[in-house]
Amino acid sequence: MQSSALFGWSALLALLPAAILPWRRLGMAQSRDATFWAVTAVAAVGPTFWSLMLVADAWRTGFSVALWITIAVTMITFALVAALARHAWRLAPLLLPYLMLLALIALVWQGAPERPLATGAPIAWLEVHIAVSVATYALATLAAVAGLAVFLQERALKSRRPTALSHHLPSVADGEALLVRLLLAAGGVLLVGLLSGIALQYLESGRLLRLDHKTLLSLLSFAVIVGLLAAHYRTGVRGRRAARYVLLGYLLLTLAYPGVKFVKDIIIG
Repeated sequence: MQSSALFGWSALLALLPAAILPWRRLGMAQSRDATFWAVTAVAAVGPTFWSLMLVADAWRTGFSVALWITIAVTMITFALVAALARHAWRLAPLLLPYLMLLALIALVWQGAPERPLATGAPIAWLEVHIAVSVATYALATLAAVAGLAVFLQERALKSRRPTALSHHLPSVADGEALLVRLLLAAGGVLLVGLLSGIALQYLESGRLLRLDHKTLLSLLSFAVIVGLLAAHYRTGVRGRRAARYVLLGYLLLTLAYPGVKFVKDIIIG
């Protein structure tokens, strides 16, 4: 138990340098330099190593394990997006504190009881569905952070009172462009996740769809994402209005994935 706590806290602390770096460089020229990549690598490796240790013997379904896997995949996805998109690395001041909060929550409930993994479907289908679901949530997390960045930047511009945080975040135009690309990716992967979930449900019970809380919230989130993308391309909706819809979609996904698991594992037990 003590060794688990030690590894867990080490994984949390691995996120700290990447969270601190933007604030240490206020007033200085910032870029995706070697220091940025070094702290990002540490922030990705720490939670990933701990997540692999947690599921080394068998797949675990606990709330804490799910959060650690989410943190690890989100950091890996952030590193990839930061390498591909010019301004994505500027989301770090918002993303890293949020991931540290998730890590702290995971540590608080790491001893919570876990439900057994019961499924009548082939394990390969289950693994595909889990992988797609986690990837969806990682992309949605980055999209939500980009939406929040747009919201904060636009508010700072309208009030003509820029902050230390707004100086580091992407501009409104860059943030909106990044937001749309992340939403397209998240929507596409979420569609695959919904289809894989339907296939999994059919293999387990012979039914194509069961409208439980998780499925209903996932469908609502998908509808919000598709609706926002359609509105963006047809009517040009953007800025704080678009950010609000993105955050709504992310809230629905959060309720569908870690939210449902929290209720089942922690509240109901």
